[in-house]
Amino acid sequence: MKNKTNILLIYTGGTIGMVKDYKTGALKAFDFDELVKNIPELKQLDCNLKGVSFEDPIDSSNMNPSYWIKIASMIEENYQNYDGFVVLHGSDTMSYSASALSFMLENLEKPVIFTGSQLPIGDLRTDAKENLITSIEIAALRENGEPVVKEVGLYFEYKLYRANRTTKINAEHFEAFASLNYPPLIESGVHLKVHYNYLLKKKSKTKGLQVHKTLDDRVAILTLFPGLNKNVLRSTLNIPDLKALILETYGAGNAPMDDWFLNELKIAKEKGLHIINVTQCSGGSVFMGHYETSEKLKEMQLVNGKDITTEAAVTKAMYLLGTRVADKLFKTIFETSLRGEMV
Repeated sequence: MKNKTNILLIYTGGTIGMVKDYKTGALKAFDFDELVKNIPELKQLDCNLKGVSFEDPIDSSNMNPSYWIKIASMIEENYQNYDGFVVLHGSDTMSYSASALSFMLENLEKPVIFTGSQLPIGDLRTDAKENLITSIEIAALRENGEPVVKEVGLYFEYKLYRANRTTKINAEHFEAFASLNYPPLIESGVHLKVHYNYLLKKKSKTKGLQVHKTLDDRVAILTLFPGLNKNVLRSTLNIPDLKALILETYGAGNAPMDDWFLNELKIAKEKGLHIINVTQCSGGSVFMGHYETSEKLKEMQLVNGKDITTEAAVTKAMYLLGTRVADKLFKTIFETSLRGEMV
């Protein structure tokens, strides 16, 4: 028993922990212990499993930073007693939550694997069993006494991705997530194929786990579209007490060249708003200055989001604002890869 790895399952809610009421057709959460009973294959895993659950499991649509802090605290409280963690979460906001945890858990040296399912665990064609079983296997992977994965990952439909590189792309297919700017860390087939070169490398002289529990939600997203007018832009830029704006631009970071548009951005920036340029494309990177339509944004010194996902950009901004980083350092630090979230 001493040689077995200890894995903690953290159930937050979501489809993977739902059961169908066959009289009404409605889905409802059931007791966490029932989750393990419904998967007898878990007994074949060579690890010790224990589960904890939110007192009141939530639909992931209700997820917010206070719950991220709760998940981080549960990991912190149990960090010394477990070799890995599997977080069961609804798929709709999983990329946001997993990205947030990647920033909140600094100097992480153990696997934290997020997973969920598209169908409830009791359904005939459910994807919940495979996702859960393989997530536990990955969390338990060790070589030379050390965990193979030492970062926050997201496992879904035979692939483990770096969590802060993921986006939910489909609400109906089992392959619900994609990581278009970074390859999978592990692929599941007959065997688990680990892509060691893509795993987050351990920094030398780490100081031990540091959990950041202060997040600043004074962040907004604005997606550009043809026809965006001055009133909408100005209203967004002047949201009371707004500290950071994720500006989803076209292609490689391009935006309209209208004077009114550029002037509104300039005024907001001069007032202290951090404007982060990310592409609204599913894949690819911001390359300000590559086209004339982004040259003015480069001159304006907007924060370059590079190839970061919107989910990671939002949570990274909340994290940095929560650390009260100096305004003059925000751009430099945001443009630096902290947890492998960007190039």
